Amino acid sequence: MSNTLIYIHGFLSSPASHKAQQTRLYAERHLPGLNVLIPDMPNTPAAAHQRLDEIISAELNKKDNQLALIGSSLGGFFCTVFGERYNLPAVLINPAVRPHTFGDAFVGEHRNPYTGVDFTVTPDDLDCLRDLHPETITPSRYWVMVQEGDETLDYRHAMDYYRECRILCEPGGDHSFQGFERHLPEVVAFLRLNS
Repeated sequence: MSNTLIYIHGFLSSPASHKAQQTRLYAERHLPGLNVLIPDMPNTPAAAHQRLDEIISAELNKKDNQLALIGSSLGGFFCTVFGERYNLPAVLINPAVRPHTFGDAFVGEHRNPYTGVDFTVTPDDLDCLRDLHPETITPSRYWVMVQEGDETLDYRHAMDYYRECRILCEPGGDHSFQGFERHLPEVVAFLRLNS
């Protein structure tokens, strides 16, 4: 039996993001047998979904491979999509909830600050996000971590949508979820990656 963790970064982010690298370093130090994947995803939501589905499907097709997910922001939304699709446990950090409903603000030209890549978000991307939105979720699959000081997303939307899930709500903080590394031992335990 092997364990694989996939960390899914958010919009306008990359595998170089702070939380992704904290997760990788923690696994290297404490869980040397854990396979950690931090995909370098396309910038647009529709293409990111397609790439993630390919990666997750490939991992699930490996014999005796136990898979778990961590996702931040839009990555948290994708974790919910794949958690429901493939029955996977996931930890969601300041997750985007119903991103198609506020995506109009993101239609247009962008530059990824990590990579310098220019790209365009189209209405088709919002249609994709709307179509992916799970009608129902299985609360036991998710641990949701939010900080009230999130300047990008209203934490109360996550508190409401995931209200039957395990939730950690901290005062202050920001969208990057300050102090995430403090919770990594418990994250690993929740995802059953140390067994």
